[in-house]
Amino acid sequence: MPLFLDTMRPGSTVDLRGRNCLTVGLVNNMPDAAYEATERQFLDLLRAVTGDVVVYLKLFSIPEVPRAAGGRQGIAARYRDIGELWDTPLDGLIVSGTEPRAARLEDEPYWPALTKLVDWTRHNTSSTIWSCLAAHAAVLHADGIERRPLEDKLFGVFDCETVADHPLLAGVARGLRVPHSRINDLPEPSLRSSGYQVLSRSGAAGVDAFVKAEQDSSLFVFFQGHPEYGDDSLLREYRRDVGRFLRGECENCPALPQGYFGDEATVVANGFRAWAITDRRPSLITDFPMDALEAGVENTWRRFAIDVYRNWIAHLKGHKAERPPLKDLVHRSRRGSSRMSAG
Repeated sequence: MPLFLDTMRPGSTVDLRGRNCLTVGLVNNMPDAAYEATERQFLDLLRAVTGDVVVYLKLFSIPEVPRAAGGRQGIAARYRDIGELWDTPLDGLIVSGTEPRAARLEDEPYWPALTKLVDWTRHNTSSTIWSCLAAHAAVLHADGIERRPLEDKLFGVFDCETVADHPLLAGVARGLRVPHSRINDLPEPSLRSSGYQVLSRSGAAGVDAFVKAEQDSSLFVFFQGHPEYGDDSLLREYRRDVGRFLRGECENCPALPQGYFGDEATVVANGFRAWAITDRRPSLITDFPMDALEAGVENTWRRFAIDVYRNWIAHLKGHKAERPPLKDLVHRSRRGSSRMSAG
């Protein structure tokens, strides 16, 4: 079945009150250079798992997320302000992370909006997915669990293992691989003592996915990793970090993403890294071997991403079937009615 994207332009509306129709929101907090790729990743993943369900995806943004003028214009053309979310009926919500800037989450400019979002989702969605920094923010606000800084950036694709029996893991292999990219971590003992159930973990990366379900509240699903990542997501992030090193914005040349490149690509990447260290200059980024490295990437996490998101869509559909139909799931926004485009 199709996925429909709310394009924010005037036009026709689609009535999605049927039992096999779901309205899902995406709050995209990624910075200017990455928000479009993040949108595509979630769109592609949802398209792959809709099955017999029609999904209507609404895009939202938090205005306090720092952006340049161009980024704000791009967001304004396609995304609804978070203020419109409070009156929007949703079955499920996905909240992306963003690049941390402050040492304390409470000092980020979007902290008040994000905490309000955590409180709103409890009783206004059947389930909400919190990704990376958004997961850290949600558990801090809800249960006071502080993230802890890592000695080095955790970056790469890591072997994980499922450690729970949960409907979200139906059909998921016990052993799986998941991309991670973060500089902070959540301590597993603190999560467990506050009622969170760990679904998967890695010996090298720690807790991967976990959930919390309170009575009469939304099922909160948390990913410290990024199962939604595309084939080249880590590669593009690595190139960005190398560029920052070449421009003198950071002291050390970043290490290669772990478990990501094949043998030949690893040799190429190590060769360029050595060159960058000995011939450090901003213009060298034009010689970054993007094509050669992209050819050496194998997506080993897609199967897990599809399985867990398909199970999440099934959860939303099951909960919708259990409750009375909403009178009107498609509202005209304050900025006019939205046009539906099939994805």
